[in-house]
Amino acid sequence: MHIKVLGPGCRNCVNLERVTREAVDALGIEAEIEKVTDYPAIAGYGVMSTPGLVVDGEVVLYGRVPTAAQVREILEPRVAG
Repeated sequence: MHIKVLGPGCRNCVNLERVTREAVDALGIEAEIEKVTDYPAIAGYGVMSTPGLVVDGEVVLYGRVPTAAQVREILEPRVAG
């Protein structure tokens, strides 16, 4: 699984990365987590409000920081599928 955290490095972006890592650890899965801070790259995903979360090339969340439990709910179907 390849996960990208989109954002310039603001507090919300840092928090999204933290809860994403917590969710990955809780699920016990292998995932590469990458930070994307380049604005043109972020805009290329159609995300105009950061932070954003991309899983295997698909934007699954943007504009808010979810809880680790909410990120687990997003990732679980992708693990099982």
